Order: sequence, then structure tokens, then C-alpha cells
Amino acid sequence: MSRANMDKNPAEVAAMFDGVAKRYDLVNDLLSLGQTKAWRRATTAIIGPKPGIKILDMAAGTGSSSEPLAAAGADVIPADFSEGMLEAGRKARPHLPFTKADALNLPFLSDEFDVFTISFGLRNTNDTEKALKEALRVVKPGGRLVIAEFSSPTWRPFRTIYSNYLMRALPWIARKSSSNPDAYIYLAESIRAWPNQVALAAKIEAAGWKRVTWKNLTGGVVAVHIAHKEAR
Repeated sequence: MSRANMDKNPAEVAAMFDGVAKRYDLVNDLLSLGQTKAWRRATTAIIGPKPGIKILDMAAGTGSSSEPLAAAGADVIPADFSEGMLEAGRKARPHLPFTKADALNLPFLSDEFDVFTISFGLRNTNDTEKALKEALRVVKPGGRLVIAEFSSPTWRPFRTIYSNYLMRALPWIARKSSSNPDAYIYLAESIRAWPNQVALAAKIEAAGWKRVTWKNLTGGVVAVHIAHKEAR
């Protein structure tokens, strides 16, 4: 396995996630220093799930991001392109309608969802612009985009410490806790290569979304970008 060579070859990325699916949530908690659940709660609050809202949760993995959306009464479809993740999700949360889907070619109708959300998955696509345009296609006019993704800490000294942690401590933790540490080394590399808050907002706007804003979490380690599809 070549850690997807950072070209994010879809087959290699899918196979990589297949290999870590069973322990993905546990190792994620270790790698995020226990912040994953807090980030998911903040993202859920921004989405504001309630009965009558239809949500596509892309790159949902095992469904940990979809569970609170469904619990609030929203109609949520957890989608992923990794069969391993979907299998683990169906076992852990059999009540959720897990669906295999490629973010670059979504198997859904245009104007179908009130919200498209993706948490820690956009950077694993090999064409960010196409993924954002596909999201725009399936969202109803007036609907929203909510992206939770690793970003750039706003305080420079912390940004340096964080970057060093990603490339040094994170791979060591992964080797001790994961059967496929290359997957997590790839994730660390992909986080470092990802655009910062302003640059990602520009990409979202270029894809056709309007009124793009973001909220920093944990000093910018994670940013939640929010955008809207223009109402007709």
C-alpha cells in the first residue's frame, strides 16, 4: 500500500479505509486527543437537525456523525465509498440506511437534500471542486453545505506545535494502536497538505455556493465551513 501516494487514488483510499474500519472510531479518538466527540457535537449543533429535514451525511464511515442527526428526528442517509466502513456501520448501527456512494458521482437526484454534510472526508477526494459541485447539485435551493475538516490553527506557535505533532507523534500513536499505521500516516500528510480556512472558503465559493462562513474549533485545528445554495 502506497498511502495513496497523496494522489488520492479512489481505489487505494477506499482500500485503506476498508483496512482500518473496525477500529477507526477508537483510533480517531486517540489521534485527536479525545476531541472527536466534541467536534461532532459542535458540527451537529451547526447542522441543527430536526424532523422534516433530509440530510446526506457523506463520508459517514461507521455512522458516528449520522447517529445524532437521526436521533434528533432528521431523515439522514449515511453514505461512504468504503465497503469496510459501511459493513462496520451496518453492524454498529443497523437502524441507519447506509448507502455506498462516491462523492464525485453521487447516486442521488438533484435538489434532493436540505443539508449536505461531510466530516473529515472532503480532503480524501481526488477532486475537491467536483465533490463540492456534486454536493451543490443534490442540495435543494436554499439548502446548506456543512463541512467539518481539519484546518490551520490560528495561533502561530500552536500551529507549529500541532504540525510537528501530526508528523511525529501521530504516526507513533498509530503504529502502537492500529493494524494499518500507513493509513494514519497518510491522514497526517493529507491534513498538512489541506488548504487553510480562507483557501477552502474560496474553493467552496468557486464551486457555486453562496454566503460561505466558518467556525473554528479548538483554535482552528478543525474548522466547520457553512455555505448556502442560492434560492430560486
